[in-house]
Amino acid sequence: MSEPVTPAINAATRLCAVYGFPIRHSASPAMHNAAFAALGLNWRYLAFEVHPDNLRAAIAGAKAMQFSGLNLTVPHKVLAMEIVDELDESAKTWGAVNTIRFEAREAGGQWRPLHHFSEDLSPDAKKRSAGVPPAKSDQAGQRPALPEVRSQGFNTDADGIARSLREDLALDLAGAKVLLLGTGGAGQVAALRLAVEKVSELFLVDYVKTKAEAVAGEIRKRHPRVKTVLGFPKGPVDLLLNATPLGLKENDPLPLDEKQFPLRQARAVYDMVYRPAETGLLKAAKAAGCKTANGLGMLLHQGAKAFEIWTGQPAPLKVMRRALEAEVYQSTVHSQQ
Repeated sequence: MSEPVTPAINAATRLCAVYGFPIRHSASPAMHNAAFAALGLNWRYLAFEVHPDNLRAAIAGAKAMQFSGLNLTVPHKVLAMEIVDELDESAKTWGAVNTIRFEAREAGGQWRPLHHFSEDLSPDAKKRSAGVPPAKSDQAGQRPALPEVRSQGFNTDADGIARSLREDLALDLAGAKVLLLGTGGAGQVAALRLAVEKVSELFLVDYVKTKAEAVAGEIRKRHPRVKTVLGFPKGPVDLLLNATPLGLKENDPLPLDEKQFPLRQARAVYDMVYRPAETGLLKAAKAAGCKTANGLGMLLHQGAKAFEIWTGQPAPLKVMRRALEAEVYQSTVHSQQ
């Protein structure tokens, strides 16, 4: 079976991107560009390192340049809640944005993704295509206003983490005891989703205690039947989930002190970090006899949902999974040679 031919980049190529700080670890470009090629879409996906202080300007720039969409990774997901023009119900529910779609308003008032419009969004585009001369500037020399474009924020992480935990660890979340490390953007989403899945106990640990307290308060308000505790458990848990960025760098320490919680007390350990494919935490957990998985499955499923939000087409999941595995696991092999 022949490989799909990727359309050449030209003036009609639609763009998506991921913003993060840092960003070089991201495997999202490999996954999404493989998906675009498989469906014959003239789209490309890029990665940009964006400091949090520049996030607002970077999102505005993508909107001005008519990008189709963005993904956001550490540390931008909560910050973006105050930046995007509109929040989808998913972002409101989980309190973080990891996917943005840019939309334009039709003459009838409906918002539609940018790729539904002609490549030229100017007010004269349809007139030109119909052979009608463009409108002249008024006496003050002003051009007609461009159609209104907005950014809408979504969250696809919540479904991604729940699906990955089931697939990669064969874990039944209902009634489970979970230790969650990190309550930033991804950790907050994971905590709220675990509560929805009806875990019995949720232990929250964050070096910024006020973050953990805020997430615990939200869970107690929304899901009072879930026992939420700040700090490490005294006994065993079904799952230890790392939602911190510790592990991205080779010399990073473990995200927990084993004097406070020995890894052998966790039945399974899931690290949202997927590059390196086996972090220090996962190596230590495997040595302690735990079942382990990295965040590749979460990346895959949140990315597939983002793809569908942008394109309106079903994501080619097998193609995306193969691209991710080749990018992450082959690069790991090469780096060790």
